[in-house]
Amino acid sequence: MTSASSLPRRRGKLPDGKPDPVDTHVGLRLRLRRTLIGMSQEQLAAALGITFQQVQKYERGANRISASRLYQASRALGVPVAWFFEDLSEEAAAASATPEVVAGEKDASDPDRRLLRRETLELVRAYYGITDMRLRRRLYEMAKAMRG
Repeated sequence: MTSASSLPRRRGKLPDGKPDPVDTHVGLRLRLRRTLIGMSQEQLAAALGITFQQVQKYERGANRISASRLYQASRALGVPVAWFFEDLSEEAAAASATPEVVAGEKDASDPDRRLLRRETLELVRAYYGITDMRLRRRLYEMAKAMRG
């Protein structure tokens, strides 16, 4: 007998044929933002160059949204792409993850991968946002001293 987790996944679908929970979440966020700003499915479809039926499928999670289309939607709806992933539950993320993704998450503790973390990127942006070069250098020296 084959377990559901060992079955091959169809593109965008779980082994049981249901939409990927992340696609469903992104679709719900798309609908939420669209309705919050008072935009119809037809208006969003026109902005994206697709049919309103395609927007309906995105909103239900029946069809997954490509990266380029998600970027276009973020521009049309006035939100950053990351907005579509906010409030994603751990359960949805876990249900979407393949064994390979889970293994990759474990590798995220590797020191080289720490550079890719959001916290690191925000810290670097804040550091370079300091325009006083003397102050920036003092912060750098202090951080080095604190690391032990």
